[in-house]
Amino acid sequence: MKFTEFGLDDSLIESIEATGYEEATPIQEKVIPIILKGHDLIASAQTGTGKTAAFLLPIIQRLLQHSNDGQVNAIVIVPTRELAIQISQNLEGMSYFTNISSIAIYGGNDGNNFSNEKMALSKGVDLVICTPGRMIAHLNMGYAKLDGLQFLVLDEADRMLDMGFHDDIMRIIGKLPEKRQTLLFSATMPEKIRSLARKILHNPEEVNIAISRPPDKIVQEAFVVYEPQKPALLLHLLQHTNCRMILIFCSSKQNVKNLTRDLRRAKLPASEIHSDLEQAAREDVLMQFTSGRIPILVATDILSRGIHIDNIDLVINYDVPHDGEDYVHRIGRTARAESDGAAITFISEKEQNRFAAIEELIGRTVNKGMVPAELGPTPDYRPRNKKRNGGGGGGGGKWRGGNNNRKGGGGGNRNGGGNRQGGGGQHQHASNKSPRPQQPKQ
Repeated sequence: MKFTEFGLDDSLIESIEATGYEEATPIQEKVIPIILKGHDLIASAQTGTGKTAAFLLPIIQRLLQHSNDGQVNAIVIVPTRELAIQISQNLEGMSYFTNISSIAIYGGNDGNNFSNEKMALSKGVDLVICTPGRMIAHLNMGYAKLDGLQFLVLDEADRMLDMGFHDDIMRIIGKLPEKRQTLLFSATMPEKIRSLARKILHNPEEVNIAISRPPDKIVQEAFVVYEPQKPALLLHLLQHTNCRMILIFCSSKQNVKNLTRDLRRAKLPASEIHSDLEQAAREDVLMQFTSGRIPILVATDILSRGIHIDNIDLVINYDVPHDGEDYVHRIGRTARAESDGAAITFISEKEQNRFAAIEELIGRTVNKGMVPAELGPTPDYRPRNKKRNGGGGGGGGKWRGGNNNRKGGGGGNRNGGGNRQGGGGQHQHASNKSPRPQQPKQ
């Protein structure tokens, strides 16, 4: 299902497209309509399924339709400062072309940040992302304007209860108006979560999303490179493979167009498919690909769901997908109809954390292949949210070759006024935006 089918505001669609999204994940497809209708919700979903966008997008949409000035309109409670920062960064991208204001509130900041948080809570802000302890500290001082609150989200609720935040959560909820929409997300559904849900939710809808994992018969490999090395690495792999049907995924239409152009310039028979093509043109491209007349197809995630093509030998993720669900669906295009298949992912420095989250979701460490020495030094695989896996391994397969040579050691202002700053836990009513929306992490 496309995001344009949810009836979202044009400014929100513009932000979604700028971050590279086209198709909703399963949890987004189920949850977004429920939230838009105003129902309470209890949802079981792992990190990496797209659940952050599943609740942020409809809340932003509802706030664009009606926001209480001078009030806190929505609160998202999370267990850790790291998750608060991550969701705040996601929110920055999703609301980039809107006038939605937000602030991340978490412990460990200096006095200036606390003052900024106080100003936002006392003067009003659309969306607050917070940890329980820090929010309690502000509520105890009595200046938070919560009478107009419309939305409460508990994210990773099971983790918060495991960390002993039950009483803090109930104290926060005790300060909120009874008439609100409450959304509870949890990776697991033990009785303590069910008990909490009975206390705080009113006639909730329930959504359960099973964890997706790729088939074992898919050989998965990744290459850790600098972003400018990706084109040369791709050419090397394509020129040294004996695969007959190769599907390359990119995270944006522009990347698909640029990469297809570069492959054709290198005399490689490639075509492209994305949402800018008319349906008849897409069908013609698919027919040429499935018939073998075009062995290389470059695509956005429009081709990762709902379209089944047998005999694809190799899937290449030129960009790391936005979340684990997209990764599973992408590489699931190979190894169909009882055949074997391979999947390769290129990981740039800025994509390492995202790929580490995917590895956690699928429950395995993907082998890091050896980059040809002629491409120069490459970065180590050191994602901040995961212990180092080590960069070696691989080499010698039908799509790879060479030696590894690693380094040692180591847009405009928003319409309508208010601005916000995501990652640092600060709230600003007038500041310049970053050059462009960042790709969200889930």
